[in-house]
Amino acid sequence: MAIRISRRSNTYDARNNRLTSRYLFLPHSDFGFRITDLGSRFMAFPLSKNPIPQRIVHGTTIEILRTIFPSIIPMFIAIPSFALLYSMDEVVVDPAITIKAIGHQWYRTYEYSDYNSSDEQSLTFDSYTIPEDDLEFGQSRLLEVDNRVVVPAKTHLRIIVTPADVPHSWAVPSSGVKCDAVPGRLNQISISVQREGVYYGQCSEICGTNHAFTPIVVEAVPRKDYGSRVSNQLIPQTGEA
Repeated sequence: MAIRISRRSNTYDARNNRLTSRYLFLPHSDFGFRITDLGSRFMAFPLSKNPIPQRIVHGTTIEILRTIFPSIIPMFIAIPSFALLYSMDEVVVDPAITIKAIGHQWYRTYEYSDYNSSDEQSLTFDSYTIPEDDLEFGQSRLLEVDNRVVVPAKTHLRIIVTPADVPHSWAVPSSGVKCDAVPGRLNQISISVQREGVYYGQCSEICGTNHAFTPIVVEAVPRKDYGSRVSNQLIPQTGEA
């Protein structure tokens, strides 16, 4: 049985050989350039004409200076940057309300610390994802919860984030908020919601099988309606618990 070789394969081989020979030439050309550059330097700065090198372009002093000065410039940039990073972690304004968000597998517990009068009477509630079969018209799938976090608009808030089991995250992208919940630590963030509305978020840390079923819903209401919403909706739920 004869084997037929097409002209296309011969053309491809010829083109491949030309490319190979061209790229193999590059290392040789680079070596030649370096040899030429080195030779020109020997001719421009011979020892007989320059027995003592000029201190402007040669010498230990200039080498030390041009090494130290570039390292000092990042230090001047880093000092205000560190101050800004540390200040971002601190609550600059005295918060009006403090809310503690505790992550669980796979739900969240919220505690309004300002309304805790004793261990028996605390404003605490759990927030679970509403199953797809129980959603009402207009509610978003995998984003709606049974108990929303009600906050007053145009008010400085402090959110304390911590987990009860594995690492979680409290993230609300529409509010520019993301804080990791690390076991054994209390992380805090400060927010101020400027407009009334409903803001959705989700856990952004892989926390287990039902990681996608732990949404966050923050509802910002006017200040005059905040007190009634808290007393009428949240307190009866904690009483039933």
